[in-house]
Amino acid sequence: MENLVNKKLFSGVYEGKKVFLTGHTGFKGSWMMAWLEAMGAEVCGFSLEAPTTPNHLELLKLKGKSIIGDIRDRELLSKSIAEFKPDIIFHMAAQALVRLSYEEPHETFDTNVLGSLNVYEAARNCDSVRTIITITTDKVYENNEWVWGYRESDRLGGKDPYSASKAAMELMTSSYRNSFFNLEKYGDSHKVLLGVVRAGNVIGGGDWAKDRLIPDIIKASLEGNPVSIRSPKAVRPWQHVLEPLSGYLLLGQKLIEGGVKFAKAYNFGPLVQEEMTVQQVLEELKSHWEAIDYKIEVPKDMLHEAGLLKLDCTMAKVELDWSPVWTTQEGLKKTINWYKDFNNSNSVMTADDLKTYVSDAIERKKSWAE
Repeated sequence: MENLVNKKLFSGVYEGKKVFLTGHTGFKGSWMMAWLEAMGAEVCGFSLEAPTTPNHLELLKLKGKSIIGDIRDRELLSKSIAEFKPDIIFHMAAQALVRLSYEEPHETFDTNVLGSLNVYEAARNCDSVRTIITITTDKVYENNEWVWGYRESDRLGGKDPYSASKAAMELMTSSYRNSFFNLEKYGDSHKVLLGVVRAGNVIGGGDWAKDRLIPDIIKASLEGNPVSIRSPKAVRPWQHVLEPLSGYLLLGQKLIEGGVKFAKAYNFGPLVQEEMTVQQVLEELKSHWEAIDYKIEVPKDMLHEAGLLKLDCTMAKVELDWSPVWTTQEGLKKTINWYKDFNNSNSVMTADDLKTYVSDAIERKKSWAE
């Protein structure tokens, strides 16, 4: 993975930086660890055991340090951060599945709220930390099924335990930014800038998690079965995993450089005109892999899930000069081709996808890639 990506991306701020990454064994975290290493960062991951077999992180064979632990284990987490002495923390670890949150509400709130509290406390007691980026979700908003996208100033909420736990975590995060990491006291009583990032439904190779659309499609197709779809008309902000990660890294750059005004929450999602329903996603994927088939089955005891969810990413565009590199269709094609290559020849195309993404970002004149 190393040397495949220009180390001067994001003005080169990550080269030589010590980055503590929670949730690195997960889908999104493994892609983030790969990108950070490729830019010359020294990464220490902290997470539970890899949640699936196969697992993307294990396939990548990265060089960074990996600590297997639970963010609810305050003592181990604090010790790990204190010993590593990171410059920046990307906090991704979470119980991130909506349906599982109905089965395990206590563990969901405990992990997402108190686990995050443990991260902040450990960071607060570590003198080396200068920047914290907390990864949440588009589901933190009180969903009124509006036809327009939610803005960062809209009300937080959540009908299901997962969404509510993430909204509660954001309220706790806001309290830390107003008290211990107060922006007016930055550089005086503390030296930490805390940012929050909210993104939609990410897709990409290497995701085998339960109850996610793409993994469910791949599994069913390989078994020669149609995938069962609960909500074919549900609209989500679909985007390749590299899209929000570029936003997280860009915000991280701004905060590392001391940009106090950027220490707040930002949405990262696809362009509004690229919204797609679950059924449209399936049809797009099917056009690239004939083995894909589906059937619509709405369970009688269906748990509540949002039907219409959009993000307004205007603030990220205006203040950070961020916008997607790939269209949703390009992201879907890259995703399905990753799985096809893996299943046909055990090829792991992550490094190639990252290299292509950066190359396209340079060609399309994205500011972080110049």
